[in-house]
Amino acid sequence: MLPQVNKILYCTDLSKNASYAFQYAVYLARQTGADIHILKVVEQLSGDEKLTLQSYILNQSSREEFLHQRLNHARAQLQERQDYFWEHIAPEEKALRTKIVGCEVVEGYPEQTILKRARELECDLIIMGAHEKGWLHTLLGSVAKNVLRESRIPTLIVPRPAKSKS
Repeated sequence: MLPQVNKILYCTDLSKNASYAFQYAVYLARQTGADIHILKVVEQLSGDEKLTLQSYILNQSSREEFLHQRLNHARAQLQERQDYFWEHIAPEEKALRTKIVGCEVVEGYPEQTILKRARELECDLIIMGAHEKGWLHTLLGSVAKNVLRESRIPTLIVPRPAKSKS
């Protein structure tokens, strides 16, 4: 017998397809009664990026403010997307918003952070959207592909929706 889905970790990069993937998270929460934890990982700056930041912003407090603003911007975008989603959902579905028990924005390396949070929260399912970044990205791999490969719990990668023919 398959394990029950009680906790879903929905991971977002704030793209359009991530919003589409969120529909799946809400649908599965409705079907299973699971709670949803939302996670947005702001990619940690590389050593070169930090060196560039130090070179151009000499004041330590200004650098810290810049880094703090990156997280605040992601939080604001995530809140805006959530508000938009819940404003445009069918009225009878709005009660599902109570299934969201956590919403966090953290800085880190996406694959590692997603897998770590899934373990810490004892999630039963990870849901995230897929997206295309071109041939170079295929050679380097993707966050979704790496999470799928390393995850020890079921992981749903939601493909981009087909473009509607008008």
